Amino acid sequence: MTKEQIFAWLEDVKDPEVPALSILDLGIVRDVQLPSAPGAPINIKITPTYSGCPAMDVIAIGIRLALAGHGINNIQIENQLSPAWTTEWMTETGKEKLKAYGIAPPHRKAFADLGLFEKEDIACPRCNATNTELVSQYGPTSCKALYKCLECLEPFEYFKCH
Repeated sequence: MTKEQIFAWLEDVKDPEVPALSILDLGIVRDVQLPSAPGAPINIKITPTYSGCPAMDVIAIGIRLALAGHGINNIQIENQLSPAWTTEWMTETGKEKLKAYGIAPPHRKAFADLGLFEKEDIACPRCNATNTELVSQYGPTSCKALYKCLECLEPFEYFKCH
């Protein structure tokens, strides 16, 4: 067994809040350490998208099930809170999957209101129009905001940049 094999198996573990994404797409798997001695566990470090994220227990179960399916049962899963997760850890493939799923992917320019980056409108994931408006900074999960497209009139979620 190699780290590459384990990462390949972890690609099958989906985010329970956005099942179009794997935990690797999200960039929450920080490290995989193979056993240091016979009988020692495989150590997997994961970072939640938000501290206190309720999905982390489900993700840990998914990791255990994915590895158990390959005969690996001695696993230690560690939640690593520092450094804090950032949307910059998401893969480009993951961002494309978000858009195909109907959620606008994060943009660094979304911090314009803080004066950190230039303003960029959030594009509708359905029709690609940038004539959109923020409906609520808080969506169904902490990591998303609600927007409305003023062209196709569809509401959509935006995966907030952080």
